[in-house]
Amino acid sequence: MQENPATSVLITGESGTGKELIARAIHFGSARREGPFVPVNCAAIPADLVESALFGHLKGAFTGADADRMGYFELAHEGTLFLDEIGDMPSELQAKLLRVLEDGQVWRVGAREGRAVEVRVLAATNGNLQKKIQTGSFRQDLYFRLARFTVEAPPLRERKEDIPLLAQHFLQLFAREMGIEAPELSTTVLELLSSYSFPGNVRELKNIIERALIESSGDEIRPQNLYLHPEVGGTSAPAVVEVSDSAIPLNLEQAELWLIKRALAQTEGNISEAARLLGTNRTRIYRALAQEEQ
Repeated sequence: MQENPATSVLITGESGTGKELIARAIHFGSARREGPFVPVNCAAIPADLVESALFGHLKGAFTGADADRMGYFELAHEGTLFLDEIGDMPSELQAKLLRVLEDGQVWRVGAREGRAVEVRVLAATNGNLQKKIQTGSFRQDLYFRLARFTVEAPPLRERKEDIPLLAQHFLQLFAREMGIEAPELSTTVLELLSSYSFPGNVRELKNIIERALIESSGDEIRPQNLYLHPEVGGTSAPAVVEVSDSAIPLNLEQAELWLIKRALAQTEGNISEAARLLGTNRTRIYRALAQEEQ
């Protein structure tokens, strides 16, 4: 796609998989690299301002239009316009977008003539556009115009071999920003990361590494520094932890630690199995045990 600078591309994938990063790679690796890259989140623009935002407007075209304004298409002239969350574009705007893509001209709101633009459009969605087409909320002709080539960004849970590489990359990145030397990631930490499903994908991994580095103060990153959300929606319900007649502490923190120790005793020290019994993840168990040692 870098070698075909006129072909529109549709990038699909869950939120946080790096769709804009793919779009930037396409743009900056192509002959358009000297031109502008203009990212637009279609879902973030108020419905009554989308047309003006994309195509611009003339002074006096509507209340509040106190000056002529270029739209995103004109700003991206001779470059790339990245339309993120294209599936959220209002239906009434889709026909106008298709016309611009076909004719190469934008009509500012309130204008009587069009303006020529030379723009490559890259679009992205985390939804299912085929279903939107079936329900009538997305135009099929616009879909075929945008999806001349399709790139799928797979979720991180389907490419776990990338996790160690990405974790090291983010660690180096944030350590450089903080002006410290990046610590090592232990085998245990990498195993914890690799066994996690990452519902927030690469974006979540990035946040986890940044927080872990801050908590560790530049020292070795330990399992208790990883904040992984409890796994949700598993195929089976948590098993039952056997409780004896001994008194349960009334303090919430002590009660949690007591229950963790009961689960570890029941699983003969197997932290993964204890986490399954408790319906949580191993990070929380590591953190509770580390706090006891302090």
